[in-house]
Parts: sequence; C-alpha cells; structure tokens
Amino acid sequence: MASVGIHDVRKSFGPVEIIHGVDISIEDGEFVILVGPSGCGKSTLLRMIAGLEKITSGEISIGERVVNQMPPKERDIAMVFQNYALYPHMTVSENMAFSLRLRRTENAIVTERVHIAAEILGLMPLLDRYPRQLSGGQRQRVAMGRAIVRDPQVFLFDEPLSNLDAKLRVQMRTEIKELHQRLRTTTVYVTHDQIEAMTMADKIVVMHDGIVEQIGAPLDLYDNPANRFVAGFIGSPAMNFMSGHITGANGSARLRTEGGIDLPLGASAPAASDGRPAVYGVRPEHFVLSDEGAEASVVVVEPTGSEIQVVADMGGDHIVAVFRERHDLKPGQKIHLQPNPELVHLFDSDNGQRL
Repeated sequence: MASVGIHDVRKSFGPVEIIHGVDISIEDGEFVILVGPSGCGKSTLLRMIAGLEKITSGEISIGERVVNQMPPKERDIAMVFQNYALYPHMTVSENMAFSLRLRRTENAIVTERVHIAAEILGLMPLLDRYPRQLSGGQRQRVAMGRAIVRDPQVFLFDEPLSNLDAKLRVQMRTEIKELHQRLRTTTVYVTHDQIEAMTMADKIVVMHDGIVEQIGAPLDLYDNPANRFVAGFIGSPAMNFMSGHITGANGSARLRTEGGIDLPLGASAPAASDGRPAVYGVRPEHFVLSDEGAEASVVVVEPTGSEIQVVADMGGDHIVAVFRERHDLKPGQKIHLQPNPELVHLFDSDNGQRL
C-alpha cells in the first residue's frame, strides 16, 4: 500500500487546458472518490495517475516515487474499468491469472492468489465459466479479482458500476466498500454518481471544469458545502436555491426572495448585511409543514414508499420538500413550508461562495 500525491497537476490538449493545477493528498489505505459532472476532468486525472495519459505539468507520486515518467506497468497499480475488459476466450480463472502469467509467476503462487481473490469475491463456483456465461455483476467481480491478484499498492476504479442496473449497483457498492475494509489498499475511485461517493468514500474530491471545488469527508461536504456548486451537486434531491436580499440582518434576519417570500435566517446571516443580495439554500428534508411557514402551491407529489417528495411553487420558485410522514397532498393544494433557519445556507450572488 502507498499514499498518492497530486501536486499542481495540469493537463492541456493543444492550447486548451482542461485540468487546472489540481492538488490532492491521498493517505495510505484511504478510499478517495473523485466526483463531478461529465467533462469535469475526473477520469482524465485518474488516467494520469495510472500513466495512461501524460501530464502537462506538475507532479504525481505513488509512495516515495515520483511517477511522471514511469510507464503504467512499473507504477504498481491495478485498474478496474467501466466495461470489464475481460478476455472472452478465457475462463474466469484464466482472466484473473493473466497478469501473473505475463510476469511468469510460479504456478503455485498464481493458483493460490486466484483462489484467495475468488474466495473474497464469492467466485469459487464460477472459476471454470467464460465471461459470456456470467451476469454483469459477476463480470465486474472478475475484473476486481483480476486487480486483487496483482496485490498492487493502489487500486484505481473508473466508473465501474455505470453499466449495472440500479439494484445491482447498490449491491456492488456494498461489496466494493467491504473489500476495501478487508484489504485496506489505497483506492482512487471515479464516478459521476454522488450517491456512490457519499456511501463509499472516506474522502470526496468534488471537481468541476478541471478544478477541485472542495475536498472533505462525505458528511462534511453535505453539511458545510464551500460553494453553491458543491451544495447543489452533493445531496439527492438537490438543495433548493432561491435568490433575494437579506433584510433585518442585525435583528430578526430574513431573506426576501424575488417573489416576495420572507424566509428565516439563523446564525448563517452575515453581520451588517442588510440589503445584501444573496442566494438562499435549503435542503428538501429541512422543510416542515407549519402554519407559520411561507405559502406554496403543490405542483407534483412523488411517493417513494419510505418518503414523499413534493415539488411546489413558492413565490415563483420551484422547490422540492421531502417528508417522512405520509401527508395526503394533491396538486394545486396550498401548503405552508417552514425551513429550519439553523440548517439553511447563504451563498454570494456573484461568485457562489458560501457566506
């Protein structure tokens, strides 16, 4: 196992720079997830760690070694891809053993490592099957087993669950997390799915347009987003945003939205900011039905079983509220929603930074 250091790394394709001076420190044994929308540079950064993409400037280190000029095979990493990349003419056992065969590893060691990985991943009954005889989840486990037998310093996962159905994704999330807890191998995992990031990571790196927006533990990012982008990206359903002006900042602070709705502020109101434009952010689960709340009109009711999601119009802003209780709400019905003032966030109207 080893730490991974990424220091002022940049990547350009011709005159276009797509990675803008990224700095990330990944501790030995840590499970770090790079998350962000398509095109943010997360997969490119992972490929640079693997050596599959050259860096334009900066430094990448694995353990004590700077690996900028080192070919992938010498970096002591193992990568699991989105498309499994299994050899169709080889059995599960042969696929898992392939990298060791290339190294001319002794047969006894190869057999031992394959069986250990197969035991960990529940693949022992499938060792003699071919990839075409496996389900999607089983193929992904074989791809993971092929990485495990190499006993690398670092595991790299590039959106490994994207091709699986929803139920299997949930199962595989648990299996990958459990695998990491057992092996404690340093892991860098790329996904665009913030639910995967929240449920699996020790540390999340949120990327956007080639820069790092925020780094932190999952709940730290959820509770204390650095800016509006992170607040809107982390959490499902996403945080609600309403633009307006702060009023009465030195007394009973509120934000008056552009639609004329007054929303309460707690300690989040900055001092001496009366009249300042701002964006009010509140998560869907932080609304309650209350006669003291702001009036809203129900647009859509979405029951999910464990909760009810309500899309409502509040002074011209479409917002989402989530309730654990089973309220009998109908489209067009008038309700009153009260946000918890101590759990709201204020963001600068111009740069999006949290106030």
